[in-house]
Amino acid sequence: MLAAYSRQMEPTVRDGAEELLQTYTEDGGINYLAAAALLPSRSAIDAACAELMSLMFPGFRGEPLFDSSDLPEVTRSRLRSLHSRLKPEFCKSLGKYPPDAAVEKRAEELLTGFFSQLPAVRKMLWTDIDAAYEGDPAATSYEEIILAYPALEAIAIQRMAHELYLRHLPLIPRIMTEWAHSRTGIDIHPGAKIGSHFFIDHGTGVVIGETCEIGTRVKLYHGVTLGARSFQKDESGKIKKGGKRHPTVEDEVTIYPNSTVLGGETVIGARSTIGGNVFLVQSVPADSLVSYEETQLHIVQKRPRLRGRGNGSFGG
Repeated sequence: MLAAYSRQMEPTVRDGAEELLQTYTEDGGINYLAAAALLPSRSAIDAACAELMSLMFPGFRGEPLFDSSDLPEVTRSRLRSLHSRLKPEFCKSLGKYPPDAAVEKRAEELLTGFFSQLPAVRKMLWTDIDAAYEGDPAATSYEEIILAYPALEAIAIQRMAHELYLRHLPLIPRIMTEWAHSRTGIDIHPGAKIGSHFFIDHGTGVVIGETCEIGTRVKLYHGVTLGARSFQKDESGKIKKGGKRHPTVEDEVTIYPNSTVLGGETVIGARSTIGGNVFLVQSVPADSLVSYEETQLHIVQKRPRLRGRGNGSFGG
């Protein structure tokens, strides 16, 4: 019976495979078979992100240290592991693997520069932890924030990816932030410039665009979008790349849940508060309070239920 089923299935599989294979030979943007070996491995970058988080917060990622004296060797071992894992992916991202001498040299320069910035990134992350602890009354300890706050993971990966973005490494910074996005629901482009003491409360659904500039001590809630208002097009109707497309948020701004701020020329002045569910496409001066008042909340007393109608259902 199984053999008969296999014979019946074979023509369908064969025909489907032939049609699919034909699409692989056609010209198109998704056909990259000839250069597939040059694409960075997402699984390798994902593993590197997890290792980077362990490097930023040793002992918090499921690899307890038996003694503080172990930390120097563990740190050096993690850096060696990251170097071995990332160098081939950097070479692929730079467009040549196996690399020639020039590509290998450039990859090594990028890795050296990236590793040299990790101490500064870690110091910046401690300001973010401070902001979370001071900004969230539910936070009971720094340890809780490091272990259980998804926003810290998203911010940490973005800050590290941003260092590679600044060095013009293709593909990998975006893969890194997408790893964090898939885990946290927080989508921060590696190009965004973010100051110290940054806190995203809850965080699910937050989107921060590539050319966003965020000052110090900014607080966002879930569902906030800092996005582009519109896109310029060239003479053939295609979207122009580059340019300032996303808002600037100055120091000590708070933006409440589900608000949307759009446009590269939009500036939210320092110490302003943007209320929930606001849609904003214009700049606001410093010390502003922005909210919608078109609708009013109505609370009325419900009619008392009649007893004896069974399960609270309406009669009929």
